[in-house]
Amino acid sequence: MKTNFSAGSKTLSALMVSAGILFAPAMVGLAPVHAAAPAVAGLPDFSDMVDKVGPAVVNIRTTERLRMRDDGPDQDEMQEFFRRFFGGQMPTPRGPQAPRGGRRAVPQEQEVQRGVGSGFIISADGYVLTNAHVVAGADEVYVTLTDKREFKAKVLGSDVSTDVALLKIDGGKLPALTMGDPSKIRVGEWVIAIGSPFNLENTVTAGIISAKSRDTGEYLPLIQSDVAVNPGNSGGPLINMRGEVIGINSQIATLSGGYNGISFAVPIDEAMRVADQLKKSGKVTRGRIGVSVGEVSREVAESLGLKGARGAEVSQVEAGGPAAKAGLKPGDIIVKFNGTEIAKSSDLPRLVGNTAPNSKATVTVWRTGALVDLPVVVAEREADGAAAAGKGGERSKPKAEGAANALGFKVSDLSAAEKKELGGTGVKVEATEGVAAAAGLRQGDILLQLNNTAIVDTKQFAALVAKLDPKKPSVVLVRRGDTSQFVSLRPTAR
Repeated sequence: MKTNFSAGSKTLSALMVSAGILFAPAMVGLAPVHAAAPAVAGLPDFSDMVDKVGPAVVNIRTTERLRMRDDGPDQDEMQEFFRRFFGGQMPTPRGPQAPRGGRRAVPQEQEVQRGVGSGFIISADGYVLTNAHVVAGADEVYVTLTDKREFKAKVLGSDVSTDVALLKIDGGKLPALTMGDPSKIRVGEWVIAIGSPFNLENTVTAGIISAKSRDTGEYLPLIQSDVAVNPGNSGGPLINMRGEVIGINSQIATLSGGYNGISFAVPIDEAMRVADQLKKSGKVTRGRIGVSVGEVSREVAESLGLKGARGAEVSQVEAGGPAAKAGLKPGDIIVKFNGTEIAKSSDLPRLVGNTAPNSKATVTVWRTGALVDLPVVVAEREADGAAAAGKGGERSKPKAEGAANALGFKVSDLSAAEKKELGGTGVKVEATEGVAAAAGLRQGDILLQLNNTAIVDTKQFAALVAKLDPKKPSVVLVRRGDTSQFVSLRPTAR
């Protein structure tokens, strides 16, 4: 089970409680009363559903092959040990320690168990879904059904970003689960999880949906529930009351490595999209436009005249990337992608990622108080791509003199090289005090924009600051290194 904190192995103990039966002598003149326990209304009975869906849930066991020698540890590894820790070569075996007949021992491989997890069959011809972290690094994967049949599985592909893997076993007319619609789930509805926690196969736990579209820093919004999920449940299904899969159990929030009341599942619609690509090509292709984004705070939205704290604030634009070619700039607020509203910054990479590479899209940005539509050609996202570093310019010596302005800045004009790099706008911070210093701004930062106005030079910047209302917060677009971000400041009365 993938956890948000480190998870160690736990010893499972069972608490057995015996129930005593109290016998009392019958009371004279009174007939015994046999009252049936009243039925509790409203609580669900999962037994019929478990009988139906349980056979399609599988146990997944992974192994790896370790190289062994019949005369002890591998000699090359021991030589490296002696070299690193004792500064020399390992003594050459002599006498009875040396292999007989002068022959070098032949390395042998031994298969050892690596881990256990869960999964479920999605088609009668043997396609199985599980988590990518369940099969990561495994040399062999074995799938065991509830009827104890075991198959060696082939990993068709896995996707770390969504933690989804697709397996194939050779079988026919296998039990398979029905996929549900995660968009229709409601917070508070009953769900169950089936899997192999602590390698206890075919374990059923129940709970409710706690939250939808929970951002956990991963690529996808996850389904949060309070269903008991523990190490070994990874890859098992989260099932609604109609017996449909709505998610793949993937993560837990825990301090101990065990169940803490918060578990997360990958929405099954997203997982199936990934599975379709893995089935076709063994990999997942996603789009990218080459920007880094952050959340838009309420203060930034108000200062820029944007209705509501929404959208994704562009903090960095990759040089030569699709966004740069389309004209996006640091400080732009992306409010729509291909007509779809961006409520929070995490919406953008999901929308872009689901867009086919080389296709055309329209990015709508809020810039200097107005909406601007920019056409962009989506590129293919690399597995571990990183934005290209910007070119540095010559640093001029401090030229600022006098007292800091109402925002706490002492600034200087940019050099010709710096102006060329930054598109002709901005001033350089030479010193900070007051609110600017308290906000963490420092010498060397570049100020690109004040509220909705681009900063041209020190004279214009001073005039803009002088007109600010000290009763209202303002925002400055600050560039540090290759990253830009809006910072909210309230001017000091002068």
